[in-house]
Amino acid sequence: MMKSVNPVTGESLQTYESYSEKGVEKIINSVDKTWHHWRSTSFVHRGRRMQNLSSLLKTKKEELARLMALEMGKVLKEGIAEIEKCAWVCDYYAQNAESFLENEIIKTEASKSYVSYQPLGTILAVMPWNFPFWQVFRFLAPTLMAGNTAVLKHASNVPGCAMAIEELVRDAGFPENVFRTILIGSNQVEKVIRHQAIKGVSLTGSTPAGKSVAAIAGSELKKCVLELGGSDPYLILKDANLEKAAKICASGRLLNAGQSCIGAKRFIVVDDVYPEFLEHFTHEMNNAYFGDPTDSDSTMGPLARVDLRDELHQQVVKSVSKGAEVILGGEIPHRKGAFYPPTILENVQAGMPAYDEELFGPVASVIRVKNEEEAIKVANDTVFGLGAAIFTKDAKKGETIAETQLEAGCCFVNDFVRSDPRLPFGGIKESGFGRELSVHGIKEFMNAKTVVVK
Repeated sequence: MMKSVNPVTGESLQTYESYSEKGVEKIINSVDKTWHHWRSTSFVHRGRRMQNLSSLLKTKKEELARLMALEMGKVLKEGIAEIEKCAWVCDYYAQNAESFLENEIIKTEASKSYVSYQPLGTILAVMPWNFPFWQVFRFLAPTLMAGNTAVLKHASNVPGCAMAIEELVRDAGFPENVFRTILIGSNQVEKVIRHQAIKGVSLTGSTPAGKSVAAIAGSELKKCVLELGGSDPYLILKDANLEKAAKICASGRLLNAGQSCIGAKRFIVVDDVYPEFLEHFTHEMNNAYFGDPTDSDSTMGPLARVDLRDELHQQVVKSVSKGAEVILGGEIPHRKGAFYPPTILENVQAGMPAYDEELFGPVASVIRVKNEEEAIKVANDTVFGLGAAIFTKDAKKGETIAETQLEAGCCFVNDFVRSDPRLPFGGIKESGFGRELSVHGIKEFMNAKTVVVK
């Protein structure tokens, strides 16, 4: 049994029956059977349905944003933007999939030799609750356009979003079993990965979940793509525009109530500008108004669940016990719901959760360093490697640091880290491997087949 619970009120919204083993088996076999037909359809055929899906998303964006607000607490404005981004990725792959997957001619002694990209089959997606539509659609659009089929195991606290996605795909004109949702618990994922019809796995989630899925997939010799946790460093150099940087950094930290793998998390500030940056940053963080996500005045909603809020608070408490100082927030508000205020910790050092761990909520770790060299060293002093940002008026220097010195999959100069359908997205180290989006993403679950004609 799965419950959809409102994180503002704690009330149950709807109860869903978990799928039986036989039910899951039937769905996977049906999706696999459909693949044998779907793989032979043209890009034009798939593209029309993908553009229908984009149109449906645009038409229903307010309704779907409200569903997210009720199930996991995202404010309506951010929810609408998320659905619009889903529509964008559908259009992007509808327009570009065919050219991305064109045969690559390679000159050899043969009369003809080339690489042909062929779909693998049915791919399992294991997805999180924090961006319950976007995380799925950035997988769904390239996967279906490439000629694969897909099965979704969504997070257990957003079953309404999971079922809505399946309905949207069906209503857009895709065959019924090209994409299906299975409502199961995490303890049933291993059996699904091991199913002979599942040819690959894409997971977005925590590092422990990624290690578990990678181990199972590896034992079955199945391809997986992992987008895992992050503790993104934002470097504030002495020549940065501090007021502008503070605004961007606060936005990057508070987006989705701080519940983002690529959220700004560690703010590494050189000594020369530390006091001034901290003043601007505190002002921006303090300007946020957290409240009911369906209220248009709210700039930030609650965390998705009370247990997640309590876990975040314990990380703050433990960091303070080790010497960190709270200069904003840091206390659970006396109100119903999974709320946590915008929080700033300074004097953050190695050995504290605020330095070593991912803080999945609106808590900023501010770290003071002597100079640019130390800032880069501290930025890379983490097990994670998802995103990073640098703020400097010297764009060329910022670009060089981003390209060659920061250990991360996505590096931005004078902006917060974000995903874009046109750009490859993913991490290194314990932030995972493989790439989503762009031409790189659509090729992850393809057989790069060498064809030689003598």
